[in-house]
Amino acid sequence: MKLIVKIAVTGAAFWIVSWLLSGIQIGRPGDDLVDRIITLGIIAVIFGVVNAVLKPIIKTLGCGFYVLTLGLFSLVVNAGLFLLVAWLAEQFNLVFEIEPLWWALPGAILVSLASWVMNLILPDKIASN
Repeated sequence: MKLIVKIAVTGAAFWIVSWLLSGIQIGRPGDDLVDRIITLGIIAVIFGVVNAVLKPIIKTLGCGFYVLTLGLFSLVVNAGLFLLVAWLAEQFNLVFEIEPLWWALPGAILVSLASWVMNLILPDKIASN
């Protein structure tokens, strides 16, 4: 159940980002509500898989850049992963467009903030005494 809630919250974060930032479009203008919800759900799943698989590898390999830039390199990594999600969505014939490409940086920051808040509310592990 927690996985479905996390996918829904991530999908909502993507919807908010596409609503706030004019350079990010999810879905076609003529899509109905069900098509948009399905598109957001699939994009949220792709985002979760990319973050679960690639982000730890990139953090491990690029730890020197993280230290050298005092963590600012993470913004570049998040924007790159955001663009990767857009490319993967395109491979599944989903409309997730980021134009111009610099919109990936604020989009990634906003989705990351939403994910961070979600993890505060719904932690992966529950501490036991």
